Amino acid sequence: MGRKRYTTEQIIRKLREAEVEISNGSTVAQAVRKLGVTEQTYYRWRKEYGGLRLDQAKRLKELERETRLKNIVANQALDIAILKEIADPKF
Repeated sequence: MGRKRYTTEQIIRKLREAEVEISNGSTVAQAVRKLGVTEQTYYRWRKEYGGLRLDQAKRLKELERETRLKNIVANQALDIAILKEIADPKF
């Protein structure tokens, strides 16, 4: 069975469902089994998205993507500068 990827919205929804189950007296193990994820995944999601609302989580993902793209551009600019210096030592 392959890995399933959940969207941010689905993760937050599943965390809320787990909170409801746990508040109704279920254990964490029972709640995550009902959601179809492992306890490790639940705790990782809770650490990352636990206190976030949906709009905050979307903004977080946008900022992470923007940071990743900025790093790529910075690395490319550095590579170009190094190649120019190698090609023309007077540079």
